Amino acid sequence: MQATLPCLVLALLFSACAPSAPPATGPGGAGSSLSAAQRAAIGRKIWQNESGGKVDGLTHWNVGEEFPSLGIGHAIWYPAGFNGRFFETWPAFVRFATDRGVTVPAVGRKPDCPWPNRDAFYRDFKGAEMTGLRNWLAKNVTIQTDFIIARSRGALSKVLAAAPAGDRARVEANYRKVATTSNGTYALIDYVNFKGDGTNTSERYNGQGWGLLQVLQEMRDVPSGQPAAAEFAAAAKRRLDLRLKNSPPARGESRWRAGWHNRCDTYARPL
Repeated sequence: MQATLPCLVLALLFSACAPSAPPATGPGGAGSSLSAAQRAAIGRKIWQNESGGKVDGLTHWNVGEEFPSLGIGHAIWYPAGFNGRFFETWPAFVRFATDRGVTVPAVGRKPDCPWPNRDAFYRDFKGAEMTGLRNWLAKNVTIQTDFIIARSRGALSKVLAAAPAGDRARVEANYRKVATTSNGTYALIDYVNFKGDGTNTSERYNGQGWGLLQVLQEMRDVPSGQPAAAEFAAAAKRRLDLRLKNSPPARGESRWRAGWHNRCDTYARPL
């Protein structure tokens, strides 16, 4: 699931971020001061994380899941009649794009996913509608990246509001510590897209969540900078392992453990 980007892309990702000038977090959270080149490289990195940077991976339906995952960030889209525990990100993306004057193909603007199950989805994989949607997604990476970064920026205030009062100062301090490095900023942006902000109470197994809030709570006390980025990666793996332990056996989520860990490992590596 995880692949290494070419050195050129990594250089682009935070080309302006020398050790003496860590990325600014700002009141809006991670990513609020990124350049266009940095944002573009983050989009490529997330696409690489989700589907190896392949165009075919822009329309995907995992075995054992009740919904497809679309775009560079694998946004969830529910078929009619299904209401899952996870936040449905595809309709939110369509609203985001439309509000900014970007027209999503007609099939993507339908109120529900038009493919009722995985078999129907893959029967139509090379059909005109899905091929057109996939090609549009490949040509419109910028608006998808902007949506992912916007979600991450909005996550900090939601996380602090949802955190127990006694945890808020520590949660915010951990967020700021992680955000002082380029790879930490990337981690905060990617993780919200990857596993959510942790504030949705339905996104839990046995009452235990795995989103950004829970990772920040899970972090051990370490200094700012690379130690914080490395601890964020380790805490994310611990929370994801807890998710696997609590997950319904029928979902077979343990098959994703290696890929999830590989993705988290990228957060600890200086870019």
